[in-house]
Amino acid sequence: MPERTATRGITVLRGGVAQIAAAGAEAERRGFDAVWSPEFYTRSAVVTLTRLAAETRRTRVGSSIAYGVGRSPLTIATEARSLDEVSGGRLVLGLGTGTRRMMSDWHGVDPEGPASRMEELVPLLRRLWRLHEAPVRHDGRFYHVNLTPTAEVDAPVRTDIPVYTAGVNARMVEVAGRVANGFLGHPLFSAGYLRGPVAEAIAAGAGKAERDPAEVEVCGVLICAVADDEEQARREVAGQLAFYAAPKAYGRVLAAQGFDAAGADIRAAFAAGDHAAMVAAVPDEMIDALAVAGTPSQVAERLRRYDGVLDHVIVYPPSFRLDAHRCDELVAQLLEHAAPQPRERLT
Repeated sequence: MPERTATRGITVLRGGVAQIAAAGAEAERRGFDAVWSPEFYTRSAVVTLTRLAAETRRTRVGSSIAYGVGRSPLTIATEARSLDEVSGGRLVLGLGTGTRRMMSDWHGVDPEGPASRMEELVPLLRRLWRLHEAPVRHDGRFYHVNLTPTAEVDAPVRTDIPVYTAGVNARMVEVAGRVANGFLGHPLFSAGYLRGPVAEAIAAGAGKAERDPAEVEVCGVLICAVADDEEQARREVAGQLAFYAAPKAYGRVLAAQGFDAAGADIRAAFAAGDHAAMVAAVPDEMIDALAVAGTPSQVAERLRRYDGVLDHVIVYPPSFRLDAHRCDELVAQLLEHAAPQPRERLT
């Protein structure tokens, strides 16, 4: 029996909101199933998705991810409700917590229990989307809500907005199996790691909630570069892998995939402020296992290895240490060469 073909999406970190929206419109014309926006200290996922929703008509629009910390549950729920409205019911709400240091230093939030926090948050959001049916009263470990509407509340476009959660360690991956509609994998996950530990953790979480793990759409964010010169594409991918491998928090997942030494070298170079050494520390085996790089034909072929592994592949052009012109060029090349098989498209 042939393997299931993964659908395709694209996410772009570098660039302004208008540029990302234009890329999203082109992705829709080329048959991509979804366009995604990350969130960082330079990018609001909510604002970017609003523009993406306006520039597209039928493709899904999703956050990959929006921070599930630093916002109250009510703020997240109302932002998602409004985004789902302006997109005509096309939103995928991707949520994550970031690392413990990001939680404490960026958002001023207690970093304890991130998985338990997310397991409390997601069902609470679903109750808030049904505020037109009943008041919401919740006293939990992380959140307190006591909300009785003072005026009539209209029903949202959807009360079942899909929520996807992100995770790296097994306990955080379990969250998707327990409470989410989908899982957003990390760029440092190989196909083998997705088939093994990630699939096992999702199944474990689903089992605890008496759910079928097949209900969880498994998505992977895949660093991908295209160039006529294969070696150029590989070095560009190596830079983005080094960017993600630099935090100590990701050392364990690298070690589990056989890249413990590379991770240590990357972290040492990062601590020394030597970006060139960070990139040089990424071995060929790590590029081949964790990313896709090469000529147009090579990239098209290598993307197929995720069929039967992922339900949805999110291609992600590198930007670390690249100038704006090359970043724009990579987006255009991926839109052309990583597009899914032809299907009915907008005219």
